[in-house]
Amino acid sequence: MPTLLLCLKGARRMETMEKLKALIEPLLAQSDLRLYELAWRKEGNMDTLQVAIMHEDGSMDIDTCALISEQLSQCLDESDLIAHEYFLEVCSPGAERVLNNETQLKAAIGEYIYIKYRDPKAGRHELYGTLEDMDEQFLYMTYMDKNIKRKLDVERANIAYVRLAVKL
Repeated sequence: MPTLLLCLKGARRMETMEKLKALIEPLLAQSDLRLYELAWRKEGNMDTLQVAIMHEDGSMDIDTCALISEQLSQCLDESDLIAHEYFLEVCSPGAERVLNNETQLKAAIGEYIYIKYRDPKAGRHELYGTLEDMDEQFLYMTYMDKNIKRKLDVERANIAYVRLAVKL
């Protein structure tokens, strides 16, 4: 497929995603919920529109997901934004959700997180600790090392992956 055609398809898909967000976010706001992530997932030969939602405090329950799924399904059918057959999945982003952007990282300040490094630092490939603060270049962390609380400034350029973590 020519590159220009791929770019046009990608641009149309992004435009559709923006329209979907504009449709979904006000519906969620009516129930004091927020959109965490909107993504297309391929399962076999069927597309799934995955809508990850949560309350402001990060919690979510199955009854709310079911209610929003019904409302959203009707809203999407009426909007006719999606021309092909698909499944709708309304879910929680999970307790160990990936932190994909600045807003999600800022919301995680004070939280226990997991970081996987691109290049090991001081022999470490990963780090579990509390995100204390952040700026454009670093995530400022505290972590426990043999019962000693330590501080570490993690270069953002060296982060391959970051998510919330459950502390056991």
